[in-house]
Amino acid sequence: MATDAEAVVRAAYHAAEGSVLDVQGFKDLFTEDGVFNNVVAGESYRGEHLGDLVAYMGQLAPDIHRELHRFHVMGNIVTVELSIKGTVTGPFETPAGVIQPTGAKLDIPTADFWYVEDGKIKEFNCYVGVSVMLAQLGVRPDFASAVKASTPASN
Repeated sequence: MATDAEAVVRAAYHAAEGSVLDVQGFKDLFTEDGVFNNVVAGESYRGEHLGDLVAYMGQLAPDIHRELHRFHVMGNIVTVELSIKGTVTGPFETPAGVIQPTGAKLDIPTADFWYVEDGKIKEFNCYVGVSVMLAQLGVRPDFASAVKASTPASN
């Protein structure tokens, strides 16, 4: 039997699926002061922006799907190990410019932590495997430039 916390989290995943993509429905699941933290990227979304990342991922990969591997409910805390999957048919903006749609297949390891209060999401902390996602998009780290730019620390 699903708890209220589990039901609201599953509703959030459903709203963010490419076949549904109900951005307003996703936002409506949060408390008035709720927050969505994209922890690895150092981004936080509140208020009218709660659905920004959901909309962005839906544009990047319209067939976006979250495969839920492990789902744990501890009272009002829900933790999920999942994979974000989809096909890149939209542009991907980077600091160096736009990567045009490649048709690349995404399979991004992710861990989510949801904190629910009175049937609404108070806080959602998403830890996306960005390095895996970038590699799947063909973006490789430039270690040579980092080594060249580094200077030894002075004592």
